[in-house]
Amino acid sequence: MDHPVGFDGGRLLVVAFEGWNDAGEAATGAAKLLVRRLGLVEIAAVDPELYFDFQFSRPSIVSGDDGVRRIEWPGAAILGPGGEPELDEADEQLTGPGAEGLHVLLGAEPARSWKAFTAELVDAALAADIDGIVLLGAMLADAPHTRPLAVFASSENPEVRTALGVERSSYEGPVGILSVIADQAERAGIPTVSLWASVPHYVHNAPSPKAVLALLGKLEELTGLSIPRGSLEIESKAWEAGVDALAAEDDEMAAYIAQLEEARDAVDAPEASGEAIAKEFERYLRRRGDGPAGDEPWRPRES
Repeated sequence: MDHPVGFDGGRLLVVAFEGWNDAGEAATGAAKLLVRRLGLVEIAAVDPELYFDFQFSRPSIVSGDDGVRRIEWPGAAILGPGGEPELDEADEQLTGPGAEGLHVLLGAEPARSWKAFTAELVDAALAADIDGIVLLGAMLADAPHTRPLAVFASSENPEVRTALGVERSSYEGPVGILSVIADQAERAGIPTVSLWASVPHYVHNAPSPKAVLALLGKLEELTGLSIPRGSLEIESKAWEAGVDALAAEDDEMAAYIAQLEEARDAVDAPEASGEAIAKEFERYLRRRGDGPAGDEPWRPRES
């Protein structure tokens, strides 16, 4: 694969934010794994007083390794090389083109002054000589937990779309901070690509290691990096088994998951034509209740 500037072993910045953009904590889970595997350290951070509402994103009190209790404030920071990777004896190093220069931006979605917040972080990325940005997100979707979780890749940059074979998003509507950062980064001359994992909406309250794996797999595919998974594979299987157990005790949930599986399998079938996929999707919508004479879809019961 021929990669555009920034995705051919250059200095990449991987971005993830808590909150609206982070269903199942998948995006931040993937980004935190990169931070641990590379031993990244903070090189730039915003002043939380300027951008956060502490009644909405409250600070936390934590105890450090020295036993001292400290206040941790919500914020956002760029982390870069400089520390020691957190690896067990069985762990492998994160390797591949640009691994030694990989940076990560982690934070909570700000409550105010998004333009200034984004400008500050894009300036910090430019100061760190970042060549390309990968934005990680995760959204709730009608996705069966028993199938591989889809990751949608898109870019507003025509060179990135051509080189990486990704699409241009046709979405119109409310956006999170990731879209604002992508817009401002492109204006500053830094090419971007966005990766969004689909997280089953019926298990949205729990972290989803399977969605973390899906994002890491797509990141590897587009960048050529080799990212050790550690215990994620085991955690993903345990997560799936846990949802299976819940479905086994709830006939409505099990029937709804079966509908999702049927629709997904029809779309994934090699022989499926565009017309067949469209017809199956229409039938699926009718069964959900979004079409005429359909039943109501399964939704989590009120506690």
